[in-house]
Amino acid sequence: MTDKKAIEEALGRRLLVGEMMARNARKFPYTEAMVYGDTRLTYKQFNARINQLAHAFLDLGLKKGSTVAIISFNCNQFLEAYYAVGKIGAVAAPLNVRLHPEELTYIVDHSDAEAFIVGEPFIDLVRGIQKDLPKVKHYISISEKPVEGMLHFESWVAKYSAEEPLVLVDEDDPLFIMYTAGTTGRPKGAVLTHKNEMVMWMLASAFVFAEPNLGDIWNYRAFAAPPVFHLAAFGYCQFMFFIGATVVLPVEVFNPVYIMETIEKEKINTILLVPAMAFFVLNVPDIDKYDTSSLRIWASGAAILPTETRRQIYKHFPNVGIFDLFGQTEMSPLVCALTPSESKGREASVGRALPFIEIRLVDDNDNDVPVGEIGEAIYRGPTVMKEYYKNPEATAEAMKNGWFHSGDLLRQDEEGFFYVVDRKKDMIISGGENIYPAEIEEVLYQHPKILECAVIGAFDEEWGESVKAIVVCKQGEEMSEEEVVEHCKQHLASYKKPKSVDFMDVLPRNPAGKVLKTVLREKYGKSVKY
Repeated sequence: MTDKKAIEEALGRRLLVGEMMARNARKFPYTEAMVYGDTRLTYKQFNARINQLAHAFLDLGLKKGSTVAIISFNCNQFLEAYYAVGKIGAVAAPLNVRLHPEELTYIVDHSDAEAFIVGEPFIDLVRGIQKDLPKVKHYISISEKPVEGMLHFESWVAKYSAEEPLVLVDEDDPLFIMYTAGTTGRPKGAVLTHKNEMVMWMLASAFVFAEPNLGDIWNYRAFAAPPVFHLAAFGYCQFMFFIGATVVLPVEVFNPVYIMETIEKEKINTILLVPAMAFFVLNVPDIDKYDTSSLRIWASGAAILPTETRRQIYKHFPNVGIFDLFGQTEMSPLVCALTPSESKGREASVGRALPFIEIRLVDDNDNDVPVGEIGEAIYRGPTVMKEYYKNPEATAEAMKNGWFHSGDLLRQDEEGFFYVVDRKKDMIISGGENIYPAEIEEVLYQHPKILECAVIGAFDEEWGESVKAIVVCKQGEEMSEEEVVEHCKQHLASYKKPKSVDFMDVLPRNPAGKVLKTVLREKYGKSVKY
């Protein structure tokens, strides 16, 4: 299809992330879309910059199916890249800025990225791994000044047309490869489509707009505090763009005082904070001196919100309603939401299933468990990921019998509300980051003094959970806690290293020889506390 009018008509009928932004530019041209420091962009201006970047990508030879890796702190260019990639049918692969260079190298290479957008603080890091990235043909710096060997984002993009690129993208085309921590030591790339994301925010709207006393949500100003390389934060931004609201991004890496100042200065109506962030915000000195009367919605996700944290939020922010959001990347990402009006007496719940999303709780044979009993949550619906990128075995395992198997252990009450009990695969969530013990255990076993080890999540008042390693040394060997932690730092992202280490003579095991992590959790602290 080459006729411009025909392409425009076809795009207009499809559920496409890029088309959503184009519509907003036509519907709300002078509404502020994006605020990042001194940068303030209306929907018309924001969409124009996205289009310029899309044309710039096309000029590099990127096409439908091409992958663009991105590593940066939050900024308007990061979000522009997400949408520009979507407009040409390419695929974004955002990177966790806290990963070890070895981990970044694996993900960029595995994703088949042809272009790599690099925030200024990460230029030296990326230069250090370039030799191991033969598939990457183009590097683009988000930097104040041009960087040798890289295209300069602002001066490069400025040369291109602001017209719609008019690439005929299909709603089932991949949009993102979101890499999640792997249970076997390697991250898996969850492939999400345009339709996955567009339907997700339609379903979320059904929950949010049904809630009373939220005011004029169409004109909300939203503060996205967590990093947008996580789907929780970017999804929050997508929802706000979806309804034509204004997204405010922090210019500082997490700073609780700055957050309070921004709520007051920008008259923020809704904020997204993971529970670990909330803990620090609630401990800002003289917190009640800030004018936060504009705040109406407190969105919490990526980990369970402890009851005491919830109580403190309502104490210091009496005008807000808390939305507890629960899901995972592979589900685009939400599956449940607990609304403010339904939370009384159900504070430990993660809410009910979103419309069009089916949740079953099953045993190891995929048989439904009775109401009130614990089972693994499995999901079906239009927001389930397309696949794990280049990993058909993991895809088949996760999608057994046509349902996505989450690995989360939940129970459901008689009214349909769900409660998280544990994680079947022992995943640790620390400060909103997913951490898999198997990855850390693999590194620990590389140390010549370690005979065996186990990694669990221990309750942490600040971070929700922290990583604890239990180590058994080889006969005649001794180690210090510092030695174990330093070994992990050499091979893993800093946030994955153990916060504490204990030593045992032997690990508890069942008759089959499997380490009894339930026994270790009882000894060293529950992984989740309400």
